[in-house]
Amino acid sequence: MRSLIDIVDFTGEELDALMQTASDIIANPDKYAESCKRKKLASLFFEPSTRTRLSFEAAMLELGGSVIGFSEANSSSASKGESVADTARVIGCYADIIAMRHPREGAPYVASLNAGVPVINAGDGGHCHPTQTLADLFTIYREKGGCDNLTVGFCGDLKYGRTVHSLISALARYKNVRIVLISPDELRLPGYIKKEVLEKYGMEYEENASLEDKLPELDILYMTRIQRERFDDMEVYERLKDSYVLTAEKMKSAKSDMCVLHPLPRVNEISVDVDSDPRACYFKQVENGKYMRMALILKLLADKDVPDPRRAEQMVEDGLLKCSNPRCIVAVEQELKHQFKCTDKEKGVYRCVYCDAKAK
Repeated sequence: MRSLIDIVDFTGEELDALMQTASDIIANPDKYAESCKRKKLASLFFEPSTRTRLSFEAAMLELGGSVIGFSEANSSSASKGESVADTARVIGCYADIIAMRHPREGAPYVASLNAGVPVINAGDGGHCHPTQTLADLFTIYREKGGCDNLTVGFCGDLKYGRTVHSLISALARYKNVRIVLISPDELRLPGYIKKEVLEKYGMEYEENASLEDKLPELDILYMTRIQRERFDDMEVYERLKDSYVLTAEKMKSAKSDMCVLHPLPRVNEISVDVDSDPRACYFKQVENGKYMRMALILKLLADKDVPDPRRAEQMVEDGLLKCSNPRCIVAVEQELKHQFKCTDKEKGVYRCVYCDAKAK
């Protein structure tokens, strides 16, 4: 059955179809009011969330379904040492679909292998956040009339920013998208995303440390916060946390129709004096996310008998290969097999199927 673990699990045509469904939901809400009657969504949030968790719950309720679950790990048997696989097996007995956020990268994928119902990745560590990407794409689609022929700037934490990684992968499906990467050296986009997404799909991109220099070129500015929870060294965080702050004064140099996006929550990287600017679209993103999650729930429930393309990938098990990522789910759940996919046969590059980290 289909799950959504990474945005690349869906084709460009499927993404466009989801946006069309979301548009129809906006235009005809009564048509969908009982679409999920007697269906249950399990909302499994092992990590704090406001927008994503409540957006999923609102989406299911507006489709006529119901919601069960928890909002912190301490409220679940994970606090007693239960594995992700066992949790998924149990919850799959109670619910028709699962939305999971987890601090360990790859945890939702493990859940999808064991739950027996569709699983939606609602964010796994610094790895992926595909439903935020659905909100991002739909906002671009509604504000710009499509996702082609755009210059998109990403600013802030590009190393650990899972929303950035997912959106870049999604934009690779569209035509003539130019990417501008704005970050401190310590928070640059990981090399494997440059090589395996930007360069693989022939996307034009550049890296720059100055927001002010690149702002006039952008059609979309995607701001991100410097995420304290991703840093092991607080001195580095303190040094970098105020690297970029977007203000009304800086917005004067931007295009009159540029859109400012942000996955939220913000800290101080967007001044409140930007909120009244018509180009500020981050609260529109929040609402758009609900409609796209409604469309996604409908699709996955309809596709429950469709084979998951991830199961068809050729996996490699080799006792000599180990995942190099200490934040991966395999680092704490020792019973999980280390599995890899070959991403570069010539150079012998293997990446973990759970978190995409390079094998060591």
